[in-house]
Amino acid sequence: MAAVDIDVPVDADFLLHNQDDLERQAEGFKEQGNAFYSKKDYSEAFNYYTKAIDACPKNASYYGNRAATLMMLCRFREALEDSQQAVRLDDCFMKGHLREGKCHLSLGNAMAASRCFQKVLEMEPSNREAEQENKNAETLLEFERLAEFGFEKRDFRKVVYCMDRALALASACQRFKILKAECLALLGRYPEAQSVASDILRMDSTNADALYVRGLCLYYEDCIDKAVQFFVQALRMAPDHEKARLACRNAKALKAKKEEGNLTFKNNNYDAAYQLYTEALGIDPNNIKTNAKLYCNRATAGVKLNKLNQAIDDCTSAIKLDDSYIKAYLRRAQCFMDTEQYEEAIRDYEKVYQTEKTADHKQLLKMAKLELKKSKRKDYYKVLGIGKNATEDEIKKAYRKRALMHHPDRHSAATPEVQKDEEKKFKEVGEAFTILSDPKKKTRYDNGHDLADDGSLDGGDFDANNIFRAFFGGHGGGFSFDSNADSGPGNFFFQFG
Repeated sequence: MAAVDIDVPVDADFLLHNQDDLERQAEGFKEQGNAFYSKKDYSEAFNYYTKAIDACPKNASYYGNRAATLMMLCRFREALEDSQQAVRLDDCFMKGHLREGKCHLSLGNAMAASRCFQKVLEMEPSNREAEQENKNAETLLEFERLAEFGFEKRDFRKVVYCMDRALALASACQRFKILKAECLALLGRYPEAQSVASDILRMDSTNADALYVRGLCLYYEDCIDKAVQFFVQALRMAPDHEKARLACRNAKALKAKKEEGNLTFKNNNYDAAYQLYTEALGIDPNNIKTNAKLYCNRATAGVKLNKLNQAIDDCTSAIKLDDSYIKAYLRRAQCFMDTEQYEEAIRDYEKVYQTEKTADHKQLLKMAKLELKKSKRKDYYKVLGIGKNATEDEIKKAYRKRALMHHPDRHSAATPEVQKDEEKKFKEVGEAFTILSDPKKKTRYDNGHDLADDGSLDGGDFDANNIFRAFFGGHGGGFSFDSNADSGPGNFFFQFG
């Protein structure tokens, strides 16, 4: 048998009585909520305002009260929803419009906030709170404009300044926080940038912008593999995130080029390694730490290619990027030593030793100071035109050549100035041979002593002619000079026995 619908009469008085009970109950919940709000127990206030809304969902003031509570709990997005619901229920609810504007402002939506405050001012032109909040919205818009201009000009300090001021007005705006964090990273203030990004990720682990900033910090700290992981994760959350895509591409390219350069260097192909490091330096000028290492690596290749001045310049570039980069100071100091710029080498070694007081660094500084001291006395190796590892036979051959070259008799027809200069050089050649041909004197000279000042050259009694005669055996030896013989320019005459 088919079911029969039966109309049951509804008791209007019952429904009205029941509605009155719900409204009284809702008012009771609201009063309890107000009491907890006064005690600053906002969580409990929220619970009771919610009960009031559940009992009577068409009352605008209940939503307004819960919005105020959510604002105190810094839950501005939820507070915005409640404020908007309040003004939907009652468009003349002035506090609702004011709270909606404050929520928009806290979330960084200055234009929307301004519209809400204007609505309040239409209803009450003398509302001072709305006037002040509207000025705050205008100020926020100006900071946004200045920050955008600063970012375009790569004036990241200015952007951070503007975002700090903006966040004082819009404390819940993640967009401002992300922009500040990105600029902190670009300024090399990685711990601060990481802190801002981490705070956002604690609230929203899928925030692609925060993931990108975390990756950017790691990338700029030369932790490229970890950085790529964050960039990939950001792209997974937001496939059209262009900054993350570009950073990921740069990170992979930089890592590949640097590793290729290192491998080529290990294979002793220094020209190719130098070129690869140069190409890597062109990938991302913002990556300070990695570029500092690339400059230092290129300097190492430059040393192998005997490009010492270029190597010094590369080390200097590395230090400008990272003034705590010890390896760059050490490499530059060695280049200064190799080019006999000892005072510059000492400055670098002192910087290194002040930072890392190791025995090795102390010894390097000591050696640089010794070389500086040695450089300030006569360099007898240069006088003879030989290296510091010259053998005894090489020293003799060098003396023979230089002594004959500068002997006064060979230049007797020259001008008085030339004769004086050659006589001086002849004496220096004799001094050099006296020191370097004597093992004990040579050792003392190599250890930094200036033997011309400590009596090893017999003071003013030193006679280069005596050394010459002793070396060549005088008139009883292999040959002699005869200034009276007609032997061409300089009256230089060999008489063989």
